[in-house]
Amino acid sequence: METELSLLDILSRLGVATGLALAVGLERELRGKPAGLRSHMLVALGAAAFIIVGMEIMHTASDSSARIDPTRIVEGVIGGIGFLGAGTIIRSGASVQGITTGASIWLAGAIGIAAGVRQFPLAIMVTVLALIIVIVFGHFEREVIEKDSRR
Repeated sequence: METELSLLDILSRLGVATGLALAVGLERELRGKPAGLRSHMLVALGAAAFIIVGMEIMHTASDSSARIDPTRIVEGVIGGIGFLGAGTIIRSGASVQGITTGASIWLAGAIGIAAGVRQFPLAIMVTVLALIIVIVFGHFEREVIEKDSRR
């Protein structure tokens, strides 16, 4: 079967997506959140796979007049992942929990999409910024903002 991408290129895209999402998922896992390591890795892996499949469909389309729009694949992936992320959000009385985990799942999809189109620098930058947000600003939120609101 003829493909546009070599097996090594496909493996590297999937591996980068999975590995970067591992970092975000590990932070969620260590905090005991409902969606952790495996969930984030699977979301990024799936997003990358869908993008790669879309690229292969574009490559193998025999009719050059066929209207194949890769942005529609991205749109579908984002919608599906948004549904998964929404499942982690729980409202309990006046408080809402799981929004950061839902957002990190959505972000894992973005990491997977970036890796799937071989935008490794973008995927890495998104991962680093996400880790800064959830670790550094999470600590700031817990230590400064929540302590101040208890006074």
